[in-house]
Amino acid sequence: MKTSEFVSMLATGIVPTHPYVVARRFAAALFFGLSGAACLVVALYGVRGDMPQMLTTPLFWLKVAFPLAVVGASLFIAMRLSRPGAGTTFAWITLAAPLVLIWVVALAVIVAAPPALRLKLVLGSTWQVCALNISVLSIPTFIAVFWAMKGLAPTRPVIAGAAAGLLSGAQAVLVYTLYCVEMTVPFWGVWYVLGMMAPTMVGGVLGPRFLRW
Repeated sequence: MKTSEFVSMLATGIVPTHPYVVARRFAAALFFGLSGAACLVVALYGVRGDMPQMLTTPLFWLKVAFPLAVVGASLFIAMRLSRPGAGTTFAWITLAAPLVLIWVVALAVIVAAPPALRLKLVLGSTWQVCALNISVLSIPTFIAVFWAMKGLAPTRPVIAGAAAGLLSGAQAVLVYTLYCVEMTVPFWGVWYVLGMMAPTMVGGVLGPRFLRW
């Protein structure tokens, strides 16, 4: 077979890929994941009774801004990892920024607090269940984002799976703020981050199995 004939055979039946296929798949995944997580938080935990008052509190919006920033950064990473050869250096920097910021603020709050209150600032009243609740709420987005990635072309399945897990964990924290009563930055910097890390690790383990192509 001549080279030209071989190339012609390979090109037969090729359908052009939509230029926004990555964005479209992730938009669908986040929509269904967010919807599923919202239904879960209402069904399993409910919504804070003082939510109308919380919406007028700047500290509540800081609480929302932290997971929202991680959602944006991890989405950027996951989308880059879904395309062969796409660089991720800047994406990792955008992820480090909100994490470093929340830890710096948490440390400042702990140092400024009386010694007797420092442990209470970190543990709050729900530290035993916070990470577990976030992990449960991450399941819908975890499944949806893995579906989105599976239809694309990730070449680093371990890191891609971890990014999918981090994205699902961050979106779970975002939804969890509707229920969580904790309002101290040290608590968020420890237990919210641990809640995100659980699906991240699971994603890294499952990535090689479900994201290979």
